[in-house]
Amino acid sequence: MLRQRVLVALVLLPIGLILIYLGGWAFAAIVALILALAAWEYTRLFQAGNFQPSYVIVIGGTLLITAGRYFDGFASTPWIISLIVLAGMTWHLVAYERGRDQAATDFAISISGAFYIGWLGAYLISLRELPNGLWWILVALPAVWLADSGAYFIGRAIGKHKLSPRLSPKKTWEGYLGGLIFGTIGSVLLVLLWSLIEPGIILPWQGAVLGLLISAITPLGDLGESMIKRQFGIKDSSHLIPGHGGAFDRIDSWLWAGVLGYYIIQWLFL
Repeated sequence: MLRQRVLVALVLLPIGLILIYLGGWAFAAIVALILALAAWEYTRLFQAGNFQPSYVIVIGGTLLITAGRYFDGFASTPWIISLIVLAGMTWHLVAYERGRDQAATDFAISISGAFYIGWLGAYLISLRELPNGLWWILVALPAVWLADSGAYFIGRAIGKHKLSPRLSPKKTWEGYLGGLIFGTIGSVLLVLLWSLIEPGIILPWQGAVLGLLISAITPLGDLGESMIKRQFGIKDSSHLIPGHGGAFDRIDSWLWAGVLGYYIIQWLFL
């Protein structure tokens, strides 16, 4: 399994780096595609639990939020949110009239899906569009991967104390601390590497702070998706990516990293 995961990562990583480097519409398009796939998987997960959220509202709302974020930042936010809520209520009112007794719960699931995946996921675009956004995103996202790797290897080697026994029994506090160390030190090393290309673009202490905070908080994104999957007894959100599960499985922590990175950088460094 690990070998398969590494091979897939080696194929997808160069593509991802090229699109991050290009930015603009190319990066926004791949973000929109990934978020749409995650929204589709999110809807399927709840349908496996006999709920009936709307594909139209979850996926359509996700894409609308993402498009709005690319074209005009946050300017279109009020009317987009209003439209999603009103359209969602209308959709599920009709469903209730057609005999769906749990339509109110379905409505809540549809709206939360569009906002959780679409609203948070769109911050990846906002992060890339910050001043020097190319370099910031090349620290913020790898911090997640570094922390995950550190948690995995340290947890396997010396992990004894369960971090979240119900949601993720294999995660340990030792692994979590290993993830903090890997994420923080690795982010500093990345800043030093990027400084060879753009000297002084990001300072090492900024990389350390960003890496530490992202490594500390983004595991909640992973646990959040685990909560949804465990409620319905499902291991992976789909089998879209060999060895990795689905798009939702891959971006569960990215959703948190994008918004956290954006505001950490905005509030502390710009």
